[in-house]
Amino acid sequence: MILEIKNYIKISNSIDEILRSSPFKLKYIIEKSGISEPTFFRKMKEKKFLPEELLKIAEIIEPEKTFLQSLEEAEDDFKNGIYHNHEDVIKISEERFLKKYGNKMV
Repeated sequence: MILEIKNYIKISNSIDEILRSSPFKLKYIIEKSGISEPTFFRKMKEKKFLPEELLKIAEIIEPEKTFLQSLEEAEDDFKNGIYHNHEDVIKISEERFLKKYGNKMV
């Protein structure tokens, strides 16, 4: 646990450098993070992002890792019997569609 906390502090303290070396433009990261631009720059300057905000930023600047982690989680769910069969997925999709659009055809 100590190592994880030290890593978090290290990332938090160097977030401005991490963002500047990212292949993504800062404007794109700000837009995708959902944090207003003035707040984002203030937090970056003060190094005061919340852990959840740092996670969101990491997911934006490392999409391949986010995707691979999602696949691993899905595989774990499948191994643990947490999944829906095709018929259930169709039924859930129809229910969501009807809830959103009613009987209107889109």
